[in-house]
Amino acid sequence: MATIELKVPDIGDFKEVEVIEVLVKAGDVVGLEQSLITVESDKASMEIPSSHAGKLVSLSVKLGDKVSEGSVLGMIELADGASASKASTGGDSASTDGITVSSPAATTVSASKAEAVTSVAPIQTAAHAGQLPHASPSVRKFARELGVDLTQVKGSGPNGRITPEDVRGFVKGVMSGSTAVAGAPAGGSGGGLDLLPWPKVDFAKFGPVEAKPLSRIKKISGANLHRNWVMIPHVTGNDEADITDLEALRVQLNKENEKSGVKLTMLAFLVKAVVAALKKYPEFNASLDGDNLVLKQYFHIGFAADTPNGLVVPVIKDADKKGVIQIAQETSELAKKARDGKLSPAEMTGGCFSISSLGGIGGTHFTPIINAPEVAILGVSKSLMKPVWNGKEFVPRLILPLSLSYDHRVIDGAAGARFNATLVQLLGDFRRIAL
Repeated sequence: MATIELKVPDIGDFKEVEVIEVLVKAGDVVGLEQSLITVESDKASMEIPSSHAGKLVSLSVKLGDKVSEGSVLGMIELADGASASKASTGGDSASTDGITVSSPAATTVSASKAEAVTSVAPIQTAAHAGQLPHASPSVRKFARELGVDLTQVKGSGPNGRITPEDVRGFVKGVMSGSTAVAGAPAGGSGGGLDLLPWPKVDFAKFGPVEAKPLSRIKKISGANLHRNWVMIPHVTGNDEADITDLEALRVQLNKENEKSGVKLTMLAFLVKAVVAALKKYPEFNASLDGDNLVLKQYFHIGFAADTPNGLVVPVIKDADKKGVIQIAQETSELAKKARDGKLSPAEMTGGCFSISSLGGIGGTHFTPIINAPEVAILGVSKSLMKPVWNGKEFVPRLILPLSLSYDHRVIDGAAGARFNATLVQLLGDFRRIAL
């Protein structure tokens, strides 16, 4: 069997980009176009796929390394029937077509980061059966999450390669009514939403205007939010928690730990309270997979982080095994990385439940959009002082508004109300966390 070098193909206007994720190891058997590493520049994250199938003899890169076009990734022993000549001459188009911007959609971005609709559900027609669309693994994954059949998407990249923009454009076309979906029944029965075309207006005739392109994050998260809102039957239950004592505890602990440099936030306490509620109501710590409900035995909590380019959702892994101080430290570090555009895909994946907090801005209640494939999300608004009757008199208490959105296919109204009530109890008396 021939052994050849695996090299970084043409990745466009990117040089000396950092390796932020190594997805394989020496000895692994990899398939054609299987992602080997993830690299990140100041503009985007990209997956580097394998140009050939075979067994990895060695891997020459590690986390933190810088790579450019032509950098050697490692040595691969080609599978039976594979040709080494294509690798050396660059004749295999698959060796250069797999570099695409990885999206928070493919990593569970965005929350509420968070990133297709019944009208673009995958449809395999006879004409397309057995054909593999010309697209990289990350684009295929992106299309699956949006419910797009790539055989119906026309690629604009080299040799007809399908890009993320092609997928997003297809979704927009279907939603506006300008793109037909092959095999979708007419009249709005089952396959499509049968929506009126989006209104086309010349806004400039009414006054001065300025066209401002959406940020990359908003483009990606917008498609996810659209899909989640249309495909998930949302129910939102609102409640209020008395956090007077908890806020006093938070202030006291911050004074005692002032020298540590770690500032306790209400979000850290919310994460611990959510974990306790998820343990009591496991159907909230789950995901739908066809006719099955996948109940997760781990507790990874995502939180919406505001950045100059839009919302992203970093994830606190194994929050059940961490104390409030450690969670506060991690949320602070992840939020800073999000603002600086340095979050890796691994830091935005695997979430079980998300928290979207507007506490630092304002508002009373709102409807957060569920971050699929999760089944619930907690919205938190700004706390405010309210007069509360204690049986004898009205006393000032600090009240925190809570808004819980849940997937009604999985969770009924009674369970949603109980989950909210549990959160209210835990935040009202944080000692209950130890029970």
